[in-house]
Amino acid sequence: MAGGQRAADGSGDTAAGGFDLAAGRRLLAEAFAPWVRELGLSLEAVDAGAGGEPGAVLRMAFSERLCREGGVVCGQAMMALADTAMVLAVSAASGRYRPMATVDQTTHFLKPVANADVLADARIVRLGRSMAFGRVTLRSAAADKPVAVVTSAYALL
Repeated sequence: MAGGQRAADGSGDTAAGGFDLAAGRRLLAEAFAPWVRELGLSLEAVDAGAGGEPGAVLRMAFSERLCREGGVVCGQAMMALADTAMVLAVSAASGRYRPMATVDQTTHFLKPVANADVLADARIVRLGRSMAFGRVTLRSAAADKPVAVVTSAYALL
């Protein structure tokens, strides 16, 4: 796999400084609030960014609990998915988890997602000593079309 990405089977390169798929999965399972873990998120890829932007790809499994009328996945759940994906992307870019706080998150919803998993492809645009900036593209797993774009800024603590 290209760019330090690790496959779901554990093969592939280790991301920068050792933050790989296994480390990301541990972080997802241990570091987030219980309600975030209840979103049904799974880490699909970690990319150290060799030759491109570092990042991470998360999947939010479809659940009626996350839907409003008509099986449409609610925006609040998708925003939490994007925020969580960026924490993992910053960790991939840093080579380790760093405590951080969301400073800004702007979400533009393009179309609804109904009865499908949602994929979040989070990429770091700039990683500094005290701030990180990124973007997330949310896609419907059923149609593989963008459903939202998110820009984010994080204070690195």
